[in-house]
Amino acid sequence: MSDILIRSATVLTMEGYDNIINDGEIAIAGDRIISVGARGSAPEYFKDKRIIDGSGMVAMPGFINCHTHAAMTLMRGYADDMPLMKWLNEKIWPLEAKLQPEDFYWGTMLCTLEMIKSGTTTFADMYFEMGQVARAVEKSGMRACLSRGMIGVAPNAQEAIDESIRFVEEWHGGANGRIKTMFGPHAPYTCPPEYLQKVAGLAEKYCVGIHIHVAETLDEAENIKAAYGTTPVRHLEALGILDLPVLAAHCVHLDQGDMEILAAKKVSIAHCPESNMKMAAGISPVPSLIRNGVLVALGTDGAASNNNLDMMEEMRTATLLHKVATGDPMALPAFETLKMATRSGALALGLEDTGLIKKGMKADLILVDFHHPHLYPRHDLLAHLAYAAHSADVDTVIINGEVVMAARAVLTMDEEEVMERAQECAVRLVGRK
Repeated sequence: MSDILIRSATVLTMEGYDNIINDGEIAIAGDRIISVGARGSAPEYFKDKRIIDGSGMVAMPGFINCHTHAAMTLMRGYADDMPLMKWLNEKIWPLEAKLQPEDFYWGTMLCTLEMIKSGTTTFADMYFEMGQVARAVEKSGMRACLSRGMIGVAPNAQEAIDESIRFVEEWHGGANGRIKTMFGPHAPYTCPPEYLQKVAGLAEKYCVGIHIHVAETLDEAENIKAAYGTTPVRHLEALGILDLPVLAAHCVHLDQGDMEILAAKKVSIAHCPESNMKMAAGISPVPSLIRNGVLVALGTDGAASNNNLDMMEEMRTATLLHKVATGDPMALPAFETLKMATRSGALALGLEDTGLIKKGMKADLILVDFHHPHLYPRHDLLAHLAYAAHSADVDTVIINGEVVMAARAVLTMDEEEVMERAQECAVRLVGRK
């Protein structure tokens, strides 16, 4: 890990919509940012350190993908244009039963490659064989918040709990502090009340959070109503689940009371607009959630239901979707969307020292090349990032003070090997080329 000086960049700190430093520089020592300011503001000794020329670039915090299923990259394009439960029961769950440990490793490596190349520095994952996922995260250089998915009605429900405990004990704080762990009960409709309470007890014991799908579909909401006489959010509240740090994915079907509970319990939401749109699950009431004081971040969901892990595309979809859904062009302004993809994502994962370009924060940041026709003229930096930029405009990615991509070349893995091995795994799984 070497000291780095990024020079001559336009710095979007994300501390406020107008906190932009033109011709700025960022000094990085070890895994931390030690100086941010105008040209010449870095300590004198940094002039002899590694210099990255940020001319024509925008430096900003890396994107934080708050909900995905990494190894589902192997299922990209395998099962499309289907309702969620039919998709799960007839396609996804049967294929998942065939997955081998190496599939999780190479599927996650493909995920991390795609994420790095599109400017994501941190992601939250809920899936299986999390030891293999953690190995891939360690190799890639990314930061991640990982949880072993648990289905309480499955035959291996207790085994899933046992595996989760071992995973938390082995990997929490792993990969030089880049890996954080959580417990991952799948959803209220797949985990009976006593199972959820058991998992909550473990989360409290190990001082980690819970990552869970909540109110994703109307069918789920109706099933919970039929079984327990209430909404998924109120059901979780009654069980005491929301008394813990909770990352709730989707939260599409909510009423005003649900939103007030989520705000009071400080539940963080991972909004996944493209997956929700593709599965026709509905539209999460994000502007109302934010007005009610709920922390809302962004996620892509898995590549089987999105079908990519592109956070720039997710930002654009989110802001446009909520404008048209509410009839209000100000429903989700550009800065709010950028915040959801960066600082709010960090806070949702309990990563207080990421998501901003600020002295003392972790050095997780990206350089976006603005020298492209679609980013001229430069009237509004925030608008260009939210509405015009492409993931391919990301030139450089730094995570934990390490350069993991430079000039669009990923330095922590062999890109061709990852794509080839992932293809081999996918072919074996589905039995066709």
